[in-house]
Amino acid sequence: MKITEVVSKHERREFIEFPRQLYHDDPLWVCPLDSMIESVFDPLRNYSFRHGEATRWLLRDSGGRVTGRIAAFIDRQRSAAQAQPTGGIGFFEVIDDQESAFMLFDTAREWLTARGMEAIDGPVNFGENDNNWGLLVEGFEQPVFGMPYNKRYYRDFFEAYGFRNYFEQYSQSRELRNSEGTIIEFPERIMKIAGRISERPGYSFRHFEMKNSHKFSSDMCEIYNSTWVFLKEDFTPLEPDVFNESLRQARMIIDEELIWFAYHNEKPIGFFILLPDLNQILRHFNGRLTPWNMIRFLYYKMTNEIDRARAIVGGIHHAYQNSGIESAMFYHFYQAFKKRKWLKSLEFAWVGDYNPKMLALYNALDTVRTKTHITYRYLINDKLRFVRYKDEKEMAEKKP
Repeated sequence: MKITEVVSKHERREFIEFPRQLYHDDPLWVCPLDSMIESVFDPLRNYSFRHGEATRWLLRDSGGRVTGRIAAFIDRQRSAAQAQPTGGIGFFEVIDDQESAFMLFDTAREWLTARGMEAIDGPVNFGENDNNWGLLVEGFEQPVFGMPYNKRYYRDFFEAYGFRNYFEQYSQSRELRNSEGTIIEFPERIMKIAGRISERPGYSFRHFEMKNSHKFSSDMCEIYNSTWVFLKEDFTPLEPDVFNESLRQARMIIDEELIWFAYHNEKPIGFFILLPDLNQILRHFNGRLTPWNMIRFLYYKMTNEIDRARAIVGGIHHAYQNSGIESAMFYHFYQAFKKRKWLKSLEFAWVGDYNPKMLALYNALDTVRTKTHITYRYLINDKLRFVRYKDEKEMAEKKP
C-alpha cells in the first residue's frame, strides 16, 4: 500500500470519485456535490484558510487502485482556544480493512504532529460545524443535506486506533403531518407562550427577505456572535460577508418564510434558519450539477420533490434566553408549515450532549431522537489527560 498527497488535478478527481465506488451499492448514501467538496480545499472559496491550512491524501493498493482517503487541517483560531494545540481530520473514507484505516490515521497524525498539534478531533470539517461534522453511529437512513453518512465499520477503526468519545451529537426530528396529510399541532404549551410574547410591547417577528439579505446577515451575525461566544473551544465569530455569501450560494433553495428573526425594540434578539432538504433532489444527480441536472433541479423543486426541512442553525441573544422567544418563533414556523402542504417532516440541527437547554427545547416541541454522531478526540501527546467536552465546560463554569 502507498499513500500520496493530493496535488494534481487528476488526484483531486480521484479524491472525489472514491466515495462513489465505495457506496455504489448503498441506497441510503447521497453523493455530495463535487463542487462543494472541492470548495473546502480551495483557499479562494473557504474562509478558513485565512487562519489555517489543510491537505489531503489518497491510499492505493499494490495495483494502484484507490482504497482510501483522508484530510487533515489546522484552524488556528479553534486550536488557540483549546487546552492544547488541536488539529482535525475529516473526509475519511476507506475500504473495510483496519490496516488501511490506520495508515490513513498515521499519515494525518504525523502531518499534524510536525505542525505542533498535540490532539486531533475527528471526523470534523475545515469550516463551520453545520456540515461534515461527526461520525454517524446510530440512525443509518438517508441523511439530510450537510449531515455526514458513513460506513458502519468506521466506528471500530476510530476506537481501535485510540480515538475517544469527545462529545455526542443528537439529531432530533418531528413529523409535521399525519398519514392523511393533516398538520400535527404544536404542543399547547408552545402556542400559549407564543401568544403571551406576541402581546408584549416592543416585540416583533419578521421572515427573511432576499432583497434585504445584507441587513438580515448583519442581524444574524450580531445574534450568533453574542449567543455562542461562551462555547470558547468551538466558537469562531461569524462575519456578515461570509454569511451573505452562504445565502447567495443557497439562494435557489431558500424559502424566505422558513427563516425567521425576532426583535425587541428593533434590536435583533433571535433567529432560526430552516432550509428544504436539498439531499432529496441531489440523490438523483450523483454529485454532478451539470446544465441538464440544473434543469432537472428546477423540475424537482417545482414538483415538490422535497418534503422535509432541516433546521440549520439558530440562536437567542443571551439576555433573552428562557423568555419564550423560541416558542414565539416556532409559532411563525407553524403558520408557514400549514401553507406548505408538501412538507411532512423537520429535522433539527444536531445538538451536543453538553447542551441540555437546547435538548430541552427540542423535547418540548415533541421531537424524537433519530440520529447520533460522535466527535472523537485523539491525544497525540500521551501525557495529557483526556477530558470530555461537557466535563471541560462544567469545570470552566465552576471557575470564579
